[in-house]
Amino acid sequence: MTKPTLLLMSGSLREASYNKMLLREAAAAYGDANVIEADLDLPLYDGDVEDRGIPEKVTTLIKQVRGADALVIGAPEYNKGISGVLKNALDWLSRVKPWPTQDKPAVVMSAAGGRSGGETAHFMTLSILTQLQVNVVHGPLILIAAAQNEFDENGALTNDFLKGQVADRMARLRGMIG
Repeated sequence: MTKPTLLLMSGSLREASYNKMLLREAAAAYGDANVIEADLDLPLYDGDVEDRGIPEKVTTLIKQVRGADALVIGAPEYNKGISGVLKNALDWLSRVKPWPTQDKPAVVMSAAGGRSGGETAHFMTLSILTQLQVNVVHGPLILIAAAQNEFDENGALTNDFLKGQVADRMARLRGMIG
């Protein structure tokens, strides 16, 4: 059997973002897989731009989503909501038919510097994914609060409980996609 492909989609563009660190931790917990980190630095969705043709960076994302066996989504919280980066990417993905996300297995997790761990953004992301007919792997929410205290200088989680939550969720995802 060939290795599955995981597409990591972080709603934060910062290279040192806690959500990127979390997604990399999740990919490592998954085990043997082809891992692609999506570039969500996309032009803002605009119907006039769409009418002229889907931008190349968006086309690349669409192909990556279609080619992935599963999505692993990091949903940072900005001002008690979903990041504009993640919302914009999901908006673009909703513009092509059939939806590249339809029936795609996905895990959502959040890391944030505040005390809620990105809970509001997490729920907003799940709501959008439901509309896009994503097959979300549910379980106890993975919300990493005060994320600046949970990762070491190499970007690895230091909290064994959180590492276990991530590993459990990725094992469930592995079970879904074989």
